[in-house]
Amino acid sequence: MTIQRRYLLAVFVNLALPWLAYRLAFAHLGHPLALAASTLPLIAWMAWDLARLRHFDALSALVLTSTLLSLAATTIGDDPHSRALEEPTVSGIVGVMFLLSLILRRPLVFYLARSTLSREGNQVALDFDAHCRDRPELAWMLRLMTAVWGVGLVAENVLRVFIVWHWAGDRHALVASRVLQYGVYGALTVWTFWVRRRIRQQELERDAAPGRIGER
Repeated sequence: MTIQRRYLLAVFVNLALPWLAYRLAFAHLGHPLALAASTLPLIAWMAWDLARLRHFDALSALVLTSTLLSLAATTIGDDPHSRALEEPTVSGIVGVMFLLSLILRRPLVFYLARSTLSREGNQVALDFDAHCRDRPELAWMLRLMTAVWGVGLVAENVLRVFIVWHWAGDRHALVASRVLQYGVYGALTVWTFWVRRRIRQQELERDAAPGRIGER
Protein backbone atom coordinates (compact mmCIF):
# COMPACT_ATOMS: atom_id res chain seq x y z
CA MET A 1 0.00 0.00 0.00
CA THR A 2 1.37 3.45 -0.94
CA ILE A 3 1.89 6.17 1.66
CA GLN A 4 -1.01 8.19 0.21
CA ARG A 5 -3.42 5.25 0.39
CA ARG A 6 -2.25 4.37 3.87
CA TYR A 7 -3.04 7.85 5.17
CA LEU A 8 -6.33 8.05 3.29
CA LEU A 9 -7.34 4.75 4.89
CA ALA A 10 -6.37 6.09 8.33
CA VAL A 11 -8.46 9.23 7.79
CA PHE A 12 -11.44 7.20 6.54
CA VAL A 13 -11.40 4.69 9.41
CA ASN A 14 -10.58 7.07 12.25
CA LEU A 15 -12.51 10.17 11.18
CA ALA A 16 -15.05 9.52 8.42
CA LEU A 17 -16.56 6.28 9.73
CA PRO A 18 -16.99 7.45 13.37
CA TRP A 19 -18.47 10.75 12.15
CA LEU A 20 -20.88 8.92 9.84
CA ALA A 21 -21.93 6.55 12.63
CA TYR A 22 -22.49 9.52 14.94
CA ARG A 23 -24.60 11.41 12.39
CA LEU A 24 -26.75 8.39 11.58
CA ALA A 25 -27.38 7.62 15.25
CA PHE A 26 -27.82 11.18 16.53
CA ALA A 27 -31.31 11.79 15.09
CA HIS A 28 -32.68 8.59 16.63
CA LEU A 29 -30.64 8.12 19.82
CA GLY A 30 -29.41 11.53 20.93
CA HIS A 31 -25.91 12.78 21.68
CA PRO A 32 -24.59 10.30 24.32
CA LEU A 33 -25.74 7.16 22.52
CA ALA A 34 -24.59 8.58 19.18
CA LEU A 35 -21.14 9.03 20.70
CA ALA A 36 -21.23 5.42 21.83
CA ALA A 37 -22.25 4.36 18.31
CA SER A 38 -19.28 6.27 16.85
CA THR A 39 -16.91 3.98 18.77
CA LEU A 40 -18.21 0.85 17.03
CA PRO A 41 -16.29 1.32 13.74
CA LEU A 42 -13.08 1.92 15.71
CA ILE A 43 -13.56 -1.14 17.91
CA ALA A 44 -14.42 -3.30 14.89
CA TRP A 45 -11.40 -2.03 12.97
CA MET A 46 -9.00 -2.59 15.86
CA ALA A 47 -10.36 -6.11 16.48
CA TRP A 48 -10.12 -7.03 12.78
CA ASP A 49 -6.64 -5.54 12.55
CA LEU A 50 -5.46 -7.41 15.61
CA ALA A 51 -6.95 -10.74 14.52
CA ARG A 52 -5.81 -10.54 10.90
CA LEU A 53 -2.45 -8.77 11.09
CA ARG A 54 -1.55 -9.06 14.78
CA HIS A 55 -1.29 -5.29 14.60
CA PHE A 56 -2.37 -2.80 17.27
CA ASP A 57 -3.57 0.43 15.68
CA ALA A 58 -2.30 3.18 17.98
CA LEU A 59 -4.08 5.95 16.06
CA SER A 60 -7.46 4.21 16.36
CA ALA A 61 -6.77 3.64 20.05
CA LEU A 62 -6.08 7.36 20.51
CA VAL A 63 -9.29 8.36 18.70
CA LEU A 64 -11.24 5.77 20.71
CA THR A 65 -9.81 7.16 23.94
CA SER A 66 -10.85 10.68 22.92
CA THR A 67 -14.38 9.51 22.12
CA LEU A 68 -14.68 7.67 25.43
CA LEU A 69 -13.53 10.81 27.24
CA SER A 70 -16.23 12.76 25.41
CA LEU A 71 -18.75 10.12 26.42
CA ALA A 72 -17.64 10.39 30.04
CA ALA A 73 -17.96 14.18 29.83
CA THR A 74 -21.65 13.85 28.94
CA THR A 75 -22.26 12.57 32.48
CA ILE A 76 -21.46 16.08 33.72
CA GLY A 77 -24.20 17.59 31.59
CA ASP A 78 -25.70 17.22 28.13
CA ASP A 79 -27.11 20.73 27.70
CA PRO A 80 -25.80 22.77 24.73
CA HIS A 81 -23.41 24.81 26.90
CA SER A 82 -21.85 21.71 28.49
CA ARG A 83 -21.60 20.07 25.09
CA ALA A 84 -19.79 23.14 23.74
CA LEU A 85 -17.19 22.74 26.49
CA GLU A 86 -16.90 19.00 25.96
CA GLU A 87 -14.84 18.89 22.75
CA PRO A 88 -12.15 21.41 23.70
CA THR A 89 -11.76 19.80 27.13
CA VAL A 90 -11.20 16.39 25.54
CA SER A 91 -8.70 17.76 23.01
CA GLY A 92 -6.86 19.42 25.89
CA ILE A 93 -6.63 16.08 27.71
CA VAL A 94 -5.25 14.47 24.56
CA GLY A 95 -2.74 17.32 24.30
CA VAL A 96 -1.62 16.63 27.86
CA MET A 97 -1.16 12.96 26.89
CA PHE A 98 1.17 14.06 24.08
CA LEU A 99 3.19 16.22 26.46
CA LEU A 100 3.40 13.58 29.20
CA SER A 101 4.70 11.06 26.66
CA LEU A 102 7.82 13.22 26.27
CA ILE A 103 9.12 11.86 29.57
CA LEU A 104 9.08 8.35 28.08
CA ARG A 105 11.87 6.81 26.05
CA ARG A 106 9.66 7.02 22.96
CA PRO A 107 7.09 9.85 22.58
CA LEU A 108 3.53 9.33 21.41
CA VAL A 109 4.21 10.36 17.80
CA PHE A 110 6.75 7.53 17.53
CA TYR A 111 4.08 4.94 18.33
CA LEU A 112 1.54 6.56 16.00
CA ALA A 113 4.07 6.59 13.14
CA ARG A 114 5.25 3.05 13.83
CA SER A 115 1.69 1.77 14.01
CA THR A 116 0.93 3.23 10.58
CA LEU A 117 4.17 1.97 9.01
CA SER A 118 3.79 -1.53 10.43
CA ARG A 119 0.91 -2.10 8.03
CA GLU A 120 3.58 -2.48 5.36
CA GLY A 121 5.05 -5.42 7.24
CA ASN A 122 7.11 -6.20 10.28
CA GLN A 123 10.38 -5.41 8.47
CA VAL A 124 9.22 -1.86 7.73
CA ALA A 125 8.51 -1.33 11.42
CA LEU A 126 11.90 -2.77 12.35
CA ASP A 127 13.59 -0.46 9.82
CA PHE A 128 11.79 2.48 11.40
CA ASP A 129 13.06 1.40 14.83
CA ALA A 130 16.59 1.22 13.45
CA HIS A 131 16.33 4.66 11.85
CA CYS A 132 15.13 6.19 15.13
CA ARG A 133 17.98 4.48 16.97
CA ASP A 134 20.75 5.34 14.49
CA ARG A 135 19.60 8.82 13.48
CA PRO A 136 19.36 11.20 16.45
CA GLU A 137 17.90 13.92 14.22
CA LEU A 138 14.90 11.72 13.39
CA ALA A 139 14.31 10.88 17.05
CA TRP A 140 14.55 14.61 17.84
CA MET A 141 12.01 15.47 15.13
CA LEU A 142 9.55 12.93 16.54
CA ARG A 143 9.89 14.55 19.95
CA LEU A 144 9.44 17.99 18.40
CA MET A 145 6.28 16.86 16.61
CA THR A 146 4.93 15.40 19.87
CA ALA A 147 5.65 18.64 21.72
CA VAL A 148 4.09 20.85 19.03
CA TRP A 149 0.91 18.76 18.87
CA GLY A 150 0.70 18.71 22.67
CA VAL A 151 1.13 22.46 23.05
CA GLY A 152 -1.20 23.13 20.11
CA LEU A 153 -4.02 20.98 21.49
CA VAL A 154 -3.68 22.37 25.02
CA ALA A 155 -3.64 25.95 23.69
CA GLU A 156 -6.69 25.21 21.54
CA ASN A 157 -8.43 23.80 24.62
CA VAL A 158 -7.72 26.87 26.75
CA LEU A 159 -8.81 29.36 24.07
CA ARG A 160 -11.99 27.49 23.09
CA VAL A 161 -13.06 26.99 26.72
CA PHE A 162 -12.48 30.72 27.34
CA ILE A 163 -14.55 31.67 24.28
CA VAL A 164 -17.49 29.39 25.14
CA TRP A 165 -17.41 30.20 28.85
CA HIS A 166 -16.97 33.96 28.46
CA TRP A 167 -19.70 34.32 25.82
CA ALA A 168 -22.08 31.69 27.19
CA GLY A 169 -25.32 31.55 25.26
CA ASP A 170 -23.97 33.53 22.32
CA ARG A 171 -24.27 31.51 19.10
CA HIS A 172 -21.32 33.41 17.66
CA ALA A 173 -19.16 31.90 20.41
CA LEU A 174 -19.86 28.40 19.11
CA VAL A 175 -18.96 29.48 15.57
CA ALA A 176 -15.75 31.12 16.78
CA SER A 177 -14.88 28.01 18.80
CA ARG A 178 -15.39 25.77 15.77
CA VAL A 179 -13.37 28.05 13.48
CA LEU A 180 -10.54 28.07 16.00
CA GLN A 181 -10.66 24.26 16.18
CA TYR A 182 -10.42 23.82 12.42
CA GLY A 183 -7.71 26.46 12.22
CA VAL A 184 -5.52 24.79 14.85
CA TYR A 185 -6.02 21.29 13.47
CA GLY A 186 -5.42 22.51 9.93
CA ALA A 187 -2.23 24.33 10.91
CA LEU A 188 -0.92 21.34 12.85
CA THR A 189 -1.71 18.98 9.97
CA VAL A 190 -0.04 21.18 7.34
CA TRP A 191 3.02 21.60 9.58
CA THR A 192 3.18 17.83 10.15
CA PHE A 193 3.10 17.09 6.42
CA TRP A 194 5.80 19.71 5.87
CA VAL A 195 8.01 18.07 8.52
CA ARG A 196 7.39 14.61 7.00
CA ARG A 197 8.36 15.92 3.59
CA ARG A 198 11.51 17.48 5.02
CA ILE A 199 12.44 14.21 6.74
CA ARG A 200 11.85 12.33 3.49
CA GLN A 201 14.06 14.77 1.56
CA GLN A 202 16.81 14.35 4.13
CA GLU A 203 16.56 10.57 3.73
CA LEU A 204 16.88 10.86 -0.06
CA GLU A 205 19.86 13.20 0.26
CA ARG A 206 21.45 10.84 2.76
CA ASP A 207 20.98 7.85 0.43
CA ALA A 208 22.33 9.84 -2.54
CA ALA A 209 25.47 11.00 -0.71
CA PRO A 210 28.72 9.85 -2.46
CA GLY A 211 29.78 7.75 0.51
CA ARG A 212 26.43 5.97 0.58
CA ILE A 213 26.48 5.29 -3.18
CA GLY A 214 29.94 3.81 -2.88
CA GLU A 215 28.71 1.42 -0.23
CA ARG A 216 26.15 -0.12 -2.58
